[in-house]
Amino acid sequence: MTQSRSDAPTEDDGREGDPPTIVTGSDGRRVAYADYGDPDGTPVVVLHGTPGSRRFGALFDDQARENGVRLLVPDRPGYGRSSPVPNRDVTDTGATVAAVLEAEGVSRAGIIAFSGGGPHALAVAATRGDLVTEIDIVSGAPPPSLAADLPAVQRLLGSLARRTPRLLSGLLGVQTRLVARTPPAVVLSQYTTAAERAEIPPAMAERVRRDFLEGVGTQRDGFVTETRLVATEWGFSLSDIDHTVRLWHGDADANAPLQGARSLRERVPDGELTVLEDAGHLTALARSRSRIVRSQR
Repeated sequence: MTQSRSDAPTEDDGREGDPPTIVTGSDGRRVAYADYGDPDGTPVVVLHGTPGSRRFGALFDDQARENGVRLLVPDRPGYGRSSPVPNRDVTDTGATVAAVLEAEGVSRAGIIAFSGGGPHALAVAATRGDLVTEIDIVSGAPPPSLAADLPAVQRLLGSLARRTPRLLSGLLGVQTRLVARTPPAVVLSQYTTAAERAEIPPAMAERVRRDFLEGVGTQRDGFVTETRLVATEWGFSLSDIDHTVRLWHGDADANAPLQGARSLRERVPDGELTVLEDAGHLTALARSRSRIVRSQR
């Protein structure tokens, strides 16, 4: 693989994930990733949500610097500046993580994942356990077989991804243009109620907006592909995970109901669940960031 830095102009500093490091494989596939936190700290790979991008790592940057943790945050295929891989499945995420660690000369790392990044974190642990030390998942979803009640919006998105992917991509394009012209509250409404949004600090809200725009602003294959993938069985067994999996979940999460996290904890050989009272999908992340980073140092 070869490694380079993008020279695309940007208004953001390194804390916002630009310019990214680009790793290019022999097949021409590009993997873009950003580096946050303490450059000399304990390495941890961060897997963004669906949708999302390497800029998601900015949400943990301050905590990582304070706790001696280095965050390596890739754009998964089809997001941000990473090449799309339309025929991939969840188990292919190990290749993305391996490419980033190899480029940085790191043999093993912890994993932090949020929301739609959860299945990918579990897949890496099950299929490339040699790369992993331990795992923290915030507001993650269980496999479909363990999901007692999938929210209606997710059922609709999964159906569109399978049957009319071009329509789903077009709808996301319309939403992206809206988010680019409006305050962060518009994108936060995907994850939160009005009461929950009041709890999100303005800086965090803006970083969530930038993460969304970077993830799907120029390409939407990643979101369409992953929306289809997570609605079907994941292609690996949870019993193959030989690492500690810490789950952090709000009991008021409407995007990924708590019962799914409880079912997941029961199926993972070494699983722990921390329930955050009165927390939703994104507020669970806001409340748990510091503890999660400390657990990885």
